Amino acid sequence: MKNLKTYLALFILFVSISAAFSQEKEKFLDKSFAYNSVDPHYWDEPDYWPAKLDAVIAAPKNHKILMENDQVRVLEVTLAPGETEEVHHHRWPSVLYIQEAGDFIDYDSEGNIILDTRQLKTPLTFPMTMWKDPEAPHSVENLSKTKPIRLIRVEIKN
Repeated sequence: MKNLKTYLALFILFVSISAAFSQEKEKFLDKSFAYNSVDPHYWDEPDYWPAKLDAVIAAPKNHKILMENDQVRVLEVTLAPGETEEVHHHRWPSVLYIQEAGDFIDYDSEGNIILDTRQLKTPLTFPMTMWKDPEAPHSVENLSKTKPIRLIRVEIKN
């Protein structure tokens, strides 16, 4: 258990440092990439976040819990080339460390496009770290025929 706590502390430190350095890169990105899908008014409303759509329950093939406690949940997220994950939500704000990805489309629960990375003015550079507010039900499609999407997501519980 002590090793797990040490690992988590080092991981959070690494993500924090990466976030600080990636902020310099983010000023060159198309600002539309900093996208969010939930009005902050709903963040603390439990009824807005049905348990059946939690990422680990609704899309278990793509979301694996690496560690969880009262403060955080650390997920390993993967999408194979050409794969589309099931519709799910992320109730808590989080830090994403995106290790690898090609182009992708993020759809809302009704199939409307939230973000298509092919439309960004500047291509994304990986690895990258980014902040995400809670995410309403959505589904990501990996458009690459060769690259998986691989990331670590640290969800910050309220």
